[in-house]
Amino acid sequence: MRAVFLDHSGFLVELPTVTLLFDWWKGELPALRPGVPLLVFSSHRHEDHFKREIFTLPADAFLLGSDIRLTGRNLEKWGISKETAARCVRLGKHDTVSPLPGVTVETLPSTDEGVAFLVTADRKTVFHAGDLNWWHWEGEDPGWNRNMEVNFKRYTEPLQGRRIDLAMLPLDPRLGEDGFRGPQYFLELADIRHFLPMHQWGDFGFTEKFLARYPGFAARTVPVSRVGQDFTFEEEEV
Repeated sequence: MRAVFLDHSGFLVELPTVTLLFDWWKGELPALRPGVPLLVFSSHRHEDHFKREIFTLPADAFLLGSDIRLTGRNLEKWGISKETAARCVRLGKHDTVSPLPGVTVETLPSTDEGVAFLVTADRKTVFHAGDLNWWHWEGEDPGWNRNMEVNFKRYTEPLQGRRIDLAMLPLDPRLGEDGFRGPQYFLELADIRHFLPMHQWGDFGFTEKFLARYPGFAARTVPVSRVGQDFTFEEEEV
């Protein structure tokens, strides 16, 4: 399994029989493997997770958060042909689809907009959280923060104890140390083998601060230090 960090929350993940592209809106896209099916994911419509240029890619399917509306006006604005629109699948909060033989895509609700993606293929499970995170903002109304905690724990409950070979999770430095809450909870909830931090707004040193607070997660955390960084994950026993 290979992963390339494109920028922010964008990743290209290569499995033996399928390529997965998540939330690409910035950064150079590596050459795609010829003859290997491509699935393109956009978790939601925020400009740091979605751009219309994805529809120019030779994807077998586009998996889109349901807040990305394929209205006639948007199809025209984004330059999407009828043929491309036919390959678009809009996904809600608790959907399960099989866009290709041997590939299953499940969605979880987001605590912001859109969905999170759980993809199973080639006996591997890959999770991209999108903006599903424990957003705790200092200075926010305490009731809002409490409600966020309740929703986050409820939305992530299906991951409890589940093996996830690669998880891309927000580690957002704008929240200060409260930005540790989300990844800490994810890593304690699920059997995550490799954690790639994302949504760091270029502050890659924030991962070091997270691991200084939670050194027990170091073995499973794969620090991201630059745009275009390439990662290879060796085969593990199931």
